[in-house]
Amino acid sequence: MSRWPSDRLHAQPVLATVRRLEERVGARFPDRDLLDVVRDLAALVEEVADGAADVRRRIRHTRLLSRLGVVAILAVTATIFWLAVRSALDDRAVTSSLDWLPLLESGINDLVFAAIALWFLWSLPERVHRSSLLALLHRLRSLAHVVDMHQLTKDPERLRVDFRPTPRSADPGLDRNEMESYLDYCTELLSLVGKTAALVAEQSQDAVVLDAVSNLETLTTSMSRSIWQKISLLPD
Repeated sequence: MSRWPSDRLHAQPVLATVRRLEERVGARFPDRDLLDVVRDLAALVEEVADGAADVRRRIRHTRLLSRLGVVAILAVTATIFWLAVRSALDDRAVTSSLDWLPLLESGINDLVFAAIALWFLWSLPERVHRSSLLALLHRLRSLAHVVDMHQLTKDPERLRVDFRPTPRSADPGLDRNEMESYLDYCTELLSLVGKTAALVAEQSQDAVVLDAVSNLETLTTSMSRSIWQKISLLPD
């Protein structure tokens, strides 16, 4: 029986899969830079797993401070209005409704500025959380492009019998089976980058974050599809 609930994605199984891929790449291509990419991905998955509790703690502290700020602004605004109205009522120069216009105009301006400050403080925890997750997703996107760069020069055409290289042709240094394994590892890496992005989505319901995750998953799927086309063109 699995120890992990099946209704959501968990970081530890994803990390275990990345570690197994690291061992497989290390066993077959110990001198290739692709191994460093797998290790970078493992570090990102660990950061997602270990950082979730820290992020929640930071969000709680930020939310507490923001709510205290909201209460303070409300108290200051109410006090200012009360003092202004009492001063106007005690002022004998106020003899008609027109004399209340400056007070009304000042009050509206104060309300607008107070509302802006309240909105800023109230939404501050969510914006801090969003910023942290988007920064992590940006690193994952960069890692996906690094994987794509590693497979870019692994062209099946170079394994054809009639292929004639030029002085500028890049030599992948791989035979047919090695190139298939290398490209297959790249597709697995891209899939795991998408799974790590999904782990980030588990921490937030923010529309901006979810949209960034969806775009990243679309990107990795598109890259994997291109690599599988290469694999299908490998000569027998």
